[in-house]
Amino acid sequence: MAHLTAQSAGPAPAQRVSAVPPARRRSGLPGTLRSEFTKIRSVRSTWIMLATFFVGGLAAAIGLAAASRSSAGQASFDPTAISLGGTANFGELIMVVIGALVITSEYGTRMMSTSLTVMPRRGVLYAAKAIAVTSVALAVALVMSFASFFAGQAVLASTHAGASITSPGALRAVLLTALFVACCALLAFGLGAVIRHTAGAITGLFGLVFVIPVISTALPDSVRNDVLRLLPGDSALYPIIATKPAGTAYLFGPYGQLAVFAGYAAIAVVAGALVFLRRDA
Repeated sequence: MAHLTAQSAGPAPAQRVSAVPPARRRSGLPGTLRSEFTKIRSVRSTWIMLATFFVGGLAAAIGLAAASRSSAGQASFDPTAISLGGTANFGELIMVVIGALVITSEYGTRMMSTSLTVMPRRGVLYAAKAIAVTSVALAVALVMSFASFFAGQAVLASTHAGASITSPGALRAVLLTALFVACCALLAFGLGAVIRHTAGAITGLFGLVFVIPVISTALPDSVRNDVLRLLPGDSALYPIIATKPAGTAYLFGPYGQLAVFAGYAAIAVVAGALVFLRRDA
């Protein structure tokens, strides 16, 4: 009887096999991150620009320190700002190019379609690119900030008006300078995702950082200062790299001005993400 029942039940249904692998086996963020780091370090232009950043930043720190030796001892003399000015300004010029190229180069060579074929999860790919460019920019900027600071102070040592890393505000200025440079790369990355063209992204960023603040100086005195402290221009950079922000009382403090610039970078990254997720490659 049990035998007949087993026969009438028929063979057990075959287990359905899904063509999609389990979620835990899909390519995720770690693998995509490794791929993005490989892309960045395998491009020759990245190393050329980083070498330019190091040479130019150190040369600027040494040159500015040597040129300012005659003014050492004055009340407004800020040895920390003198050492870090080159790193901040070269960071603006170099890191924006690297940040933009991380994403625009793939559109220019039409390799973005290949990247999206390998990693069709657009959010993961965009996040991996953003993390990779931020990590590289921040690591390089930290090394460069400390190197510029110590190089500048070595030149100023004979004046006995230099600063040490333990001087009030010095370490803060070094770290905030590195964060500022990383924000420059992120801002360019976000603009690159929106514009999808290297020259267009760099031109747009330079207009935002250099041209608009200059034009805003023509505003009436009653509103000029309120506008300038909300723009990511060079005048707003000084409190970040300085320990004696003389003549910039209308600006926010170092953390406030960095927050303003980071806000622009965050807006650009979010805008880039929305475009990247919704527009075809």
